[in-house]
Amino acid sequence: MEGLIMTAQLLLGLSILVGLHELGHLLAAKMFGMRVEKYSIGFPPKIWGFQYGETEYSIGAIPLGGFVKISGMIDESLDTKSLSEEPEPWEFRAKPAWQRLVVMMGGIVVNVITGVIIYISLAYSNGESYLSKEEFNKHGLVAYELAEQIGLKTGDRIALINGNDFDKYGDLRSPEVLLGDRSTYTVDRNGELFEIEIPSDFIDRMTHRNQAVPFIDYRFPFTVNRVAPGSAAEEAGLLAGDVFKNIEGTPINYFDELKSILSDNAGKEIKAIVDRKSDGGSGDEVLLEIAVSDDGKIGFETNPLINFSSREFTVGESVARGTEQAFTVVWVNIKAFGKMFRGEVDPRKSLAGPIGIAQMFGGTWNWLRFWTLTGLLSMVLAFMNFLPIPALDGGHVMFLTFEIVSGRKPSDKFLEGAQKVGMILLLGLMVFIIFNDIIKIF
Repeated sequence: MEGLIMTAQLLLGLSILVGLHELGHLLAAKMFGMRVEKYSIGFPPKIWGFQYGETEYSIGAIPLGGFVKISGMIDESLDTKSLSEEPEPWEFRAKPAWQRLVVMMGGIVVNVITGVIIYISLAYSNGESYLSKEEFNKHGLVAYELAEQIGLKTGDRIALINGNDFDKYGDLRSPEVLLGDRSTYTVDRNGELFEIEIPSDFIDRMTHRNQAVPFIDYRFPFTVNRVAPGSAAEEAGLLAGDVFKNIEGTPINYFDELKSILSDNAGKEIKAIVDRKSDGGSGDEVLLEIAVSDDGKIGFETNPLINFSSREFTVGESVARGTEQAFTVVWVNIKAFGKMFRGEVDPRKSLAGPIGIAQMFGGTWNWLRFWTLTGLLSMVLAFMNFLPIPALDGGHVMFLTFEIVSGRKPSDKFLEGAQKVGMILLLGLMVFIIFNDIIKIF
């Protein structure tokens, strides 16, 4: 069932984005009087469609893209039969270069607008929940293996990022920081300040099998919120409201300490001392003997004793914030590509295809996550299509810009050859990405 939900979210998200992208081309073409022969969401074979005016609208059986076929244009269909004849007034090739440029930019522009609108809507409807720097630094961070490799330790407090103050815990893990060149944390460890540099390949180390490997978390004290019925914790007598004080002689103050000691005692029975508030308000220490499962769990939910802040945004603030977040996605992609070309990031870890994207959506339907990812994908789709690769919109934009600047139009034979080379490159990249996704699963 989880696989079906992942697939359904992926197909819905892609269908929305591809449909709007191709609609951008279609509307721009029709605005300048070009004949649009076909508009398809998905690639052939066709599974459904209808004719309206001069255009056939259809849905294809391969839901990993879409296309519009504009008369007189050399595109991925490579249909060049009519190009030897004189251009008709309604053909793409008969129009001025600036109009053809607008048509090719239409899909990219619509995807940018879509991404921005989604981010603005999310900011306005959901606001923001965050852990402030002050609240985070009350208890410091939890350092996992990757963090320990660069010199961080559990309990460290972060004073500065790249020498500057910051507002919230999320800033520590922002792509701008992790993808930056020579990014640093200024660490406060027991009152001593020193800098830790984030390696240039750190983002590469964080990716494993289409999943981000955690490197830090915030630290928090806790109480028992709910005990799972039938669990080892219930059988041992653990109650909601209990506070762990000691396990096997080791003091427990934070949840990460509890997780660590449970992991070390997986499959064993432990002796735990908990502080239990009586009706009168005083605390009583209770000794419990609890069986730990093989995966290091005993069966209860925590009540984190940490205060998250929240804020709501006005319409104006949402517009500013949503627009900034949308274009940050583009900037992050530019920096990531730069790191890949410099060899600091392994494309096999960083590039995700249909399988990887479906895993990001997850096996449960969550509308907030769905629209967040769809907004992100809309901006990524705009960025990828703008790359100057023949067969992508960016390839057409590159040749049209050359024509406008130089006053000379590349020959149809050259454009046809460039389109073929671009198709080979894109098909090779798609095969690599899908094969890479499959390898990551296993």
